[in-house]
Amino acid sequence: MSKLNATLEAVTARVIERSKPGRAAYLDLIARQRDAGVNRPTLSCGNLAHGFAASGEDKAAIRGGKAMNIGIISAYNDMLSAHQPYGRYPEQMKIFAREVGATAQVAGATPAMCDGVTQGQDSMELSLFSRDVIAMATAIGLSHGMFESIAMLGICDKIVPGLLIGALRFGHLPTILIPAGPMPSGLANKEKQRVRQLYAEGKVGRAELLDAEAASYHGAGTCTFYGTANSNQMMMEVMGLHIPGAAFINPGTKLRTELTRAAVHRLAEIGWEGEDYRPLGLCVDEKAIVNACVGLLATGGSTNHALHIPAIARAAGIMIDWEDLDQLSSVVPLIARVYPNGSGDVNHFHAAGGMGYVIRELLDAGLLHRDIMTVAADDLTAYGQEPVLQDEQLSWREAPAVTADESMLRPPSNPFSPDGGMRLVTGNLGRATFKTSAVDPARWTIEAPVRVFHDQNDALAAFKAGELDRDVIVVIRFQGPAANGMPELHKLTPPLGVLQDKGFKVALVTDGRMSGASGKVPAAIHLSPEAARGGAIAKLQDGDVVRLCANDGALNVLVDEAEWAGRMAVPMPSGHVGTGRELFALMRATADEAEKGGSAMLAAAGL
Repeated sequence: MSKLNATLEAVTARVIERSKPGRAAYLDLIARQRDAGVNRPTLSCGNLAHGFAASGEDKAAIRGGKAMNIGIISAYNDMLSAHQPYGRYPEQMKIFAREVGATAQVAGATPAMCDGVTQGQDSMELSLFSRDVIAMATAIGLSHGMFESIAMLGICDKIVPGLLIGALRFGHLPTILIPAGPMPSGLANKEKQRVRQLYAEGKVGRAELLDAEAASYHGAGTCTFYGTANSNQMMMEVMGLHIPGAAFINPGTKLRTELTRAAVHRLAEIGWEGEDYRPLGLCVDEKAIVNACVGLLATGGSTNHALHIPAIARAAGIMIDWEDLDQLSSVVPLIARVYPNGSGDVNHFHAAGGMGYVIRELLDAGLLHRDIMTVAADDLTAYGQEPVLQDEQLSWREAPAVTADESMLRPPSNPFSPDGGMRLVTGNLGRATFKTSAVDPARWTIEAPVRVFHDQNDALAAFKAGELDRDVIVVIRFQGPAANGMPELHKLTPPLGVLQDKGFKVALVTDGRMSGASGKVPAAIHLSPEAARGGAIAKLQDGDVVRLCANDGALNVLVDEAEWAGRMAVPMPSGHVGTGRELFALMRATADEAEKGGSAMLAAAGL
């Protein structure tokens, strides 16, 4: 067994020490919830009768209180391709539960908005806050006290973090996340990217662009690029919260069904009445959170998790920050290149060896904590295997000893990059995240005049007018949680790529988010403090020279110190009316900074 990497060990020790007060309070909470919280034995007859009134053939078992009752929290809708397969899951899961003497009920449903549909639209301002809404909806579903374990049906961007945050406040309950898998591969990613860029240049029309997009996103299942949704699935594996190898099996297959069956059966085995009790709050500890960071870095995952990991951690009483992520990045090699960081998608990644290969290799290199409580086994070793069907029965075999495609997946001894490619940049403009894993190292340092915008659409208009055809750092401000809910600025990726391809030195600086599929253009994102909370980005003016450097971790405006100190911040523009945005004013008013997760709910709760 490999010795644990020294930096990984040191970061984990620092997180544990920093988290001691919050973690102790959290563990006390879940202990009290198990022993004296709301649960079926404490319900009055009227409460209980309401809870099983419509349970059909499961009524006697639920009434008797002898069988484990699994609460299903579902984020199903049939507009979101990743979640469309979940429509039939509850009825299947009830059958699977009966096979092992348990029962299952749908405890509640949560919203599941699709960032792919809302990108660039006003409604994208609701996206990050939907995570808080999902967490609260999860808590409402579980508050009935009818359940001894939780099955969570969710995959996409804010949905898995929201489900986890909500369920962690019921951390005494065993919990397994059950994915539905990615859609089969469609149009080649390079071709999709080519058409998008041609459209940005005005060389093809909307019909050609729509044809390309429809050929890419073409059926049921998760979008196949390695954005936030698929990064979620990776994290659930390295945290041990899936049945091993469940992340990237396509929907509608026998193997997919058997993995769901295995999850339901396992939930019936790990309850508090048995000898193998595995509550969520003990599975998600400091080591599991560090594992999530390592997985993110090793696979070039979504920058959105620089927000989600701290928020998930806080719900379990754990404090982790961007400095921890930066230090881990310095020692975790990049061993996967999945589109947009590479040419192949998650199906190709899975075929090359997938999560079983990644986890085994990182464990052998001393870069993951093996000794965590997982939902499936005594430690993470089992997640270094891959699921297969043998004689129609689910079993596991060792992950491939050698990657099947070294252009997509490599061992830590021969990585694509010696570091994980997610840097903390700091300076007189604040603290931000710079994802270097998809950026040519020659572009890691950009020094250029800025052009300042308050809206990505204004930046697009300037691009189309040719005003950005030069070395430029595009600044988009008033895009943080307190300003407008921190929408992703996905529309900027193609035009900035066009400028870069023309030979200009280009970068983006913003207090907003870029897509989980952000790519080749240097970007300092999630800048904190944000403009709406007095951040220095609100003082920038057109023509100011900014230096962004991932090599030395710097983000500075090169303006005379006296002039900078005396400069006034510009006021925040008004807006946020329409598309329901006015209903989220309370969240904007109370949201905390990006490095803490950008959550209004956690801030208000004092977590």
